[in-house]
Amino acid sequence: MTTHRTEDAVRPRHAPRVASRQRARLLTVLAGLSAAGPLATDMYVPGLPDLARSLGTDASGAQMSLTCFLAGIIAGQLILGPLSDAVGRRPVLVSGTLLFVLFSVVCALAPTLPVLNAARVGQGFTGAAGIVIARAVVADLFDDGELATVFSRLGAITASAPVLAPLAGGALLLVVSWRYLFAALALVGVLLTLGVLRWVPESHPPHTRLTGGLAGSLRTIGQVAAQRAVIAPVLTLAFGGAAVFAYIAGTTFVFQDVYRLAPSLASLVYGVNAVGNMAGSLACGRLAKRWSAETLLITGAVAAMTGPATLLLVQVTVGSTMAVTWLCLLLTLTAFGVFFPAVVTVAQSRGRTAPGATSALLGSGQFLFGAAASPLVGLFGTRSPAPMAAVMAVCIALAALAGTATRLTHQS
Repeated sequence: MTTHRTEDAVRPRHAPRVASRQRARLLTVLAGLSAAGPLATDMYVPGLPDLARSLGTDASGAQMSLTCFLAGIIAGQLILGPLSDAVGRRPVLVSGTLLFVLFSVVCALAPTLPVLNAARVGQGFTGAAGIVIARAVVADLFDDGELATVFSRLGAITASAPVLAPLAGGALLLVVSWRYLFAALALVGVLLTLGVLRWVPESHPPHTRLTGGLAGSLRTIGQVAAQRAVIAPVLTLAFGGAAVFAYIAGTTFVFQDVYRLAPSLASLVYGVNAVGNMAGSLACGRLAKRWSAETLLITGAVAAMTGPATLLLVQVTVGSTMAVTWLCLLLTLTAFGVFFPAVVTVAQSRGRTAPGATSALLGSGQFLFGAAASPLVGLFGTRSPAPMAAVMAVCIALAALAGTATRLTHQS
């Protein structure tokens, strides 16, 4: 297996220069690729009851299609990220987005629940190409001094996906059935494919690629994971992702069932918090000009920890009001806007020998830990904000510990 030279760890010298006017188009496409997963996750959530009735299943059966999609995303990142280190970014991106279109069409036409679930696995697997390779392309094209700014901009753009996706899905459901939501996702896939073909260059030329085929590419994951300097930020992101999934799992129940908000008002809460996350991401890009990414990830984790810790303390002592709960969660989501781009920057900077494999570890860990954390909120009950706050606090505390280890480790 061949690798990049160690002196290339700071600046990807092989990468083509990105002109200023090309950068906006490139980042727009990369942001769209990164947002494909949230879109395919959140856009059809409003249609789950209609889906269940149409396919003759119950709520848990309909929700299984979401689990299948997440399983596909995890597996897809682990395979497609390292594969792009061996064969290049564009072949994997183009084939992935085209197959995403195909599986979206199958989802739209699925006659039974098993067919839908199988197609959702395929949709998640192929949609993972955009998520995992977008980070690798950024690592290929930009040096360490630019990574934090670029990842911050991507984070700000993709933060809008969880807000816009349910709104778009709900609007479509006013006039069409759930099947057209997947048709809309197929159209998104077509547009992303065209964007990749026109505006995303091959950032990983042949002389820099790893050898050994798919088997060699998969072995690269183990080699990258064995580097303490890389696995520390990977774990940091994974624990942070678990906190986000706990937030997603608990927020709707807290504001609708505990504080009795109408669904539209609960969506407003979720939307304002997402705006806070976008603001934090933009702030990270500016702060990165003065402080290191390692410093920002620690600062972001500590600030994010303040929210659920305060909420938990207030809830178990005097009982939290809706305003206090909202403010604590808004603080956490805003801090996450700084935390996540900083962690990704550190990991991709340290993993330049195999950016695709590094990105695969980041994304799969985030989704895997998130899928494990989500049920914990419901397991401990949803009659108060305390279970959600407790799970989030523990996850962020572990992220802060892993972040401290990240700061103490240095690439050998």
